[in-house]
Amino acid sequence: MRLVLYQPEIPPNTGNVARLCAALRTPLSLIEPLGFKIDDKHLKRAGLDYWPLVDLSVHAHWAAFEAAVSTVVLPTRIVLTSARVGTPVHRFAFRPGDAIVLGQETKGLPEFLLERYPDHVRIPIACAGVRSLNMSTAAGILLFEALRQTGGLAGDLDD
Repeated sequence: MRLVLYQPEIPPNTGNVARLCAALRTPLSLIEPLGFKIDDKHLKRAGLDYWPLVDLSVHAHWAAFEAAVSTVVLPTRIVLTSARVGTPVHRFAFRPGDAIVLGQETKGLPEFLLERYPDHVRIPIACAGVRSLNMSTAAGILLFEALRQTGGLAGDLDD
């Protein structure tokens, strides 16, 4: 399993996702351009002292990320997230090796990705007045459910 942040804009969100990835031993990929410098104090602060525990890769653009994951031993399925379209997370069938891609906080994912990859997942929102969840909150929900389904939490947590 892997989390991918496509051109993240807000340093504390990325720091929170990095902390989540460290806690769940999940690789994190960042697709540039980033809305901040990788040494941003707010990014480091949100990730606390866990940055050395993060399996982090930074890619200059989407094509560089695609090239990198094409060499992974397990076949990688690209799973796109959206606030409005896709299979609800509790009904989506995650597979080991999935790369879960979250878009920019203000724009989501670009149309070219939504058209290229057929697997889309969303987190249902009960209140029609709420457009979306915070990106780092969404990342936690998606990753935990993906690991739960694929046995990635086996032996790590008490039942």
